[in-house]
Amino acid sequence: MKPDFYAVHPALRPFVSHIMVVQVQLAGPAYSRVAPFPPTPQHSLNFYPADATKSRQGKHLFTELPACTIVGPQTTKVELAMGPQHRFVTVAFHPGGLFRLLRVPMHELLDLPCNAADILGREISDVADRLRAARHPVEMKTVVEAYLLRRMNLASYNPFERAAQAMLGGNGAYTLDQAAATACLSIRQFERKSKELLGYSPKFFTRIIRFSKAYRLKLTQPQHTWTSISYACGYYDQMHLIRDFKEFADATPKALALQILDSPLKVQDDLRI
Repeated sequence: MKPDFYAVHPALRPFVSHIMVVQVQLAGPAYSRVAPFPPTPQHSLNFYPADATKSRQGKHLFTELPACTIVGPQTTKVELAMGPQHRFVTVAFHPGGLFRLLRVPMHELLDLPCNAADILGREISDVADRLRAARHPVEMKTVVEAYLLRRMNLASYNPFERAAQAMLGGNGAYTLDQAAATACLSIRQFERKSKELLGYSPKFFTRIIRFSKAYRLKLTQPQHTWTSISYACGYYDQMHLIRDFKEFADATPKALALQILDSPLKVQDDLRI
């Protein structure tokens, strides 16, 4: 699997990280193997224009995801099962970007992948239809980008978004006091704004950032030990990392590594966060 990454129109860049297109033919029986997808700090708008993708959380049954699915704040691992013809178009948002598109408090979407048509209306279904008819990745990117330019609130990048972006790049070293000061808010105001635009508290956001970095580092550089990864990602020690893995991935790092090896697709390999 080799994704195609596209930078977006300059007007979207403060709010949208990139658009990614994946097209792959999977061997074996349809939906027979699953890929773990633990929490990430990145919200997204995902389109599935070929075979449906199915998901489950915990011990629930697999359910088919809508053709356009909103993935907001996530705190628990889900498992994904894909059909033979897997096509995937994702809009990856910077912190606060999905809120600008939906105008819905993000805490209302916590751990709730939902049908984008329920919030965005018929126009997003039309976009999904056009993606099914598209044949080339750049055509898919153009269709989605045109929709975002029509629909998103493109008002000036605000101080909270700037602070949240600094937290995302800070590996846990960017303190809450620094973030609130950057956002020109008190600590309490910053915490309220964080729940509205990100879906959880600043402290929890920092934990998700750190965990996601550790998980993806093991995916891309499996030769690293978990001890070295824990220190590289800002954990106090390996036990600190293990606690987060049990909470966010429902597995120890060692058990999760085995799940990754058995996965048909390493679906977080190419996240750009």
